[in-house]
Amino acid sequence: MPTTQPQAIDAYLQHIATIRSQIEALQRHADDHFGHDPEHIHWGHVGDLTRIENGLREVLALLDSSDK
Repeated sequence: MPTTQPQAIDAYLQHIATIRSQIEALQRHADDHFGHDPEHIHWGHVGDLTRIENGLREVLALLDSSDK
């Protein structure tokens, strides 16, 4: 007999849908060079992408640690 409350399941599924939408948006941004003209990249853009990469690394570390 499941012990999960229906409200928790509904919230969980909503979060999954939101995360999937965010992943799709991230892919669109990446496909568009994050809105930057590749001919005019400067160190500020590199810094922005470094922040994004570090944030994604944190998320993946959280997910990888939950597998253990």
